[in-house]
Amino acid sequence: MTNGKFVVRKAAVLGAGVMGAQIAAHLINANVETLLFELPAEQGDANANVTKAVENLQKQEPAPLSVPARAAFIQPANYGQHLEWLRDCDIVIEAIAERMDWKTGLYQKIAPYLGAHTIFASNTSGLSINRLAQAFPENLRHRFCGIHFFNPPRYMHLVELIACEESDTAMLDDLEKFLVTYLGKGVIRAKDTPNFIANRIGVFSTLATMHHASAFDLGFDLVDALTGPLIGRPKSATFRTGDVVGLDILAHVIETMRDTLPDDPWHPSYAVPGWLQALIDSGALGQKSKRGIYQKVGREIHVLDPATQKYRLSAATADDDIKELLKRKNPADRFAALRANQSPQAQFLWALFRDLFHYCAVHLAVIADNARDLDFAMRWGFGWNQGPFEIWQAAGWNEIAGWINEDIAAGKSMSATPLPDWVGEMGQGVNRSINQDIQGVHRMHGSYAPASNTFRPRSELAVYQRQLFPDRLLGEEVQYGKTIFETDAVRMWHTVDNAGGTDGDGIAILSFKSKMHTIGSDVLDGVQESIEEAERNWRALVIWQTEPPFSAGANLQKTTERLKSSEPPSALNVLVKRFKKTAQSAVLKAARSLNLADALMAGKLAEVEAMVAQFQQTSQDLRYSTIPTVAAVDGLALGGGCEFVMHCDRAVATMESYIGLVEAGVGLLPAGGGCKELALRAWQDAKDSDPFPLLKNYFQSVATAQLGKSAEHAKELGYLRRADLVVMNRFELLYVAKAQALALAEAGYRPPLRTRNISVAGSTGIATIKGMLVNMLEGNFISEHDYLIGSKIAHVMCGGELTPGSLVDENWFLELERAAFIELLATEKTQARVEHTLKTGKPLRN
Repeated sequence: MTNGKFVVRKAAVLGAGVMGAQIAAHLINANVETLLFELPAEQGDANANVTKAVENLQKQEPAPLSVPARAAFIQPANYGQHLEWLRDCDIVIEAIAERMDWKTGLYQKIAPYLGAHTIFASNTSGLSINRLAQAFPENLRHRFCGIHFFNPPRYMHLVELIACEESDTAMLDDLEKFLVTYLGKGVIRAKDTPNFIANRIGVFSTLATMHHASAFDLGFDLVDALTGPLIGRPKSATFRTGDVVGLDILAHVIETMRDTLPDDPWHPSYAVPGWLQALIDSGALGQKSKRGIYQKVGREIHVLDPATQKYRLSAATADDDIKELLKRKNPADRFAALRANQSPQAQFLWALFRDLFHYCAVHLAVIADNARDLDFAMRWGFGWNQGPFEIWQAAGWNEIAGWINEDIAAGKSMSATPLPDWVGEMGQGVNRSINQDIQGVHRMHGSYAPASNTFRPRSELAVYQRQLFPDRLLGEEVQYGKTIFETDAVRMWHTVDNAGGTDGDGIAILSFKSKMHTIGSDVLDGVQESIEEAERNWRALVIWQTEPPFSAGANLQKTTERLKSSEPPSALNVLVKRFKKTAQSAVLKAARSLNLADALMAGKLAEVEAMVAQFQQTSQDLRYSTIPTVAAVDGLALGGGCEFVMHCDRAVATMESYIGLVEAGVGLLPAGGGCKELALRAWQDAKDSDPFPLLKNYFQSVATAQLGKSAEHAKELGYLRRADLVVMNRFELLYVAKAQALALAEAGYRPPLRTRNISVAGSTGIATIKGMLVNMLEGNFISEHDYLIGSKIAHVMCGGELTPGSLVDENWFLELERAAFIELLATEKTQARVEHTLKTGKPLRN
């Protein structure tokens, strides 16, 4: 706290376990100076426990750190020597084991060392915040609250913020701003009830799944096949998620509900199944013990059969008719068909949704302020595509409510408790602006809050004014500003003020309309037209997509072929697990977006070369336009998408942006100016020293199709510049990008002068890189065609077979790019790689 303004300069995390260490890692990702405390080691270095935890951060996947080098910024500390350091901390987060006695004992120990304005928060996943607060002196309780991060903290959007009775309101507002903007989180204000919101609903959903799996005699692998992407949930579904979380942790949260909710109508269901307890007793805790509900045997995945308590091969899949039923676009049709279908799989799914809806309706008033908070909690904390109330409302509020009541009366539901009266009231409503009946809890003006019998609008905290287009719920229409011009491929538009007119900042926005925002000739035309329009009538141009990804790259021949999910190449498994909504490999996306097969077979290399030339010209237009250009990047920016990012005057990227030149994965090289740009950056950054060491690093990134694992990693690889900004919250991306564009315009923007005297590495650089490639070839690390691809990349990036130090301009590199791209495209082995990847989704080594 500085002069009344809340600023987090230093933080401390108490507890260096898996969760505590990862929270510390994410604070470091956000450039917050962070202390990580643990018990002192009994022998040797007193900080050995913390040091080991920090070392483990660099080995974990998905990576908790944006780049491994950030681990060095976490400062180890222990309770025996360093409690005085807490006085300088603005916030202290406790993240030790879920034991009330351990937590309260720690609180009593550290309370005397907290600074005058230090905020203290517990990362408990479900213990009572008010009971924990009793461990503090009364005069400190106004600075205490719960901050519940979800695992893994870097990637999961949800943080539940829980007040105790004495928590200061202004403090909570300050914390929410910090969590939203500086840590990139979606904050839900939860009530102090057991397991809060997300875990309360999520654990019940897991228990209901277990209950109905047993009732319908479905194997665990079949249940996971049914409760994953088919119904809009993560691939880990139910039982695999249990293994990932830890079966002991799952049992603990179930027991918390059993012990703290004795009067709950569903209390008989709050029990750890016998088969689950048997696994825990045997030490099979899931992924961390390499055995749980699933285990890997050689290359095979086996699953537990609860009837025999033995493992069998996991191979179950959903019935074809159930898959087709779940693909129906109309949710009302899907649910009517599920309920009418008498197969065990259909009846299982209907029962699962029925009891979930029933539970959420009965408990909403107690556990959450409104229906929006509950739905966002499940989307942000558990990765569901829609929250329970959204699904119910989309399927027909009154129809579903009637079916639930019928099943309650028939004794089919898990509880006989009736639906609350407000459920019937939600079946009546009219949107007068369109004269249309509206049924459900979500309306344009807010979401239903049963405790106050009102529709609660979104938070009016100033931090949310930075979210020009926040995450939205079913029923919330969004209007992306006012159109400047629009084609089938792109839309150029601007934001509007509250009255619907031009907001006056003069910033134009360009969004692509193509699948995965791929870049074909029609998009290139649209970009060029947008630049011309912006130069005539606007102050700056921002490229921003209304949904991620930023761009999957070049699309040399427009195709309507639908992208298909596939098992990704092993090198990108981590990325795919991390980015659920775009769960295909980067190489597959690049190949499908290129879609060169038809052009190759028809011998249209000249047509392809003309498109490459058009792409290069568009990249150069972005660089040298008379107005500033800003790329606002979220998610994947591959190949040509990466090249657009590299050529804009500024890039603003979310932390979870995965940027790279991946063309080598399908036997090609970057030819939209990417090779040229990296060669130019190596020369510029080296200044008066030898640029070849930098150039060699950039070559390795391109030749191995390396993707940045974060925006910070993309800076290390050279795809982003030091001046490019990293935004933690994806919903603030456009706000920051527009601010950057406006700042450039206000500074009296002029395009950079064209670089005419670039010193090349030339023949010596090419020979050095080829020497490395020869060693790899002879060691069977690469194939002969890999050698050819690498040699072509080296030829371009080193400026061709010129005398080292020769001076060339940018066009020289662009011509080399274009020629090398076409030469590789003409080879049978590159054609085979493209065709194979298109057909199988896997890379071909030939």
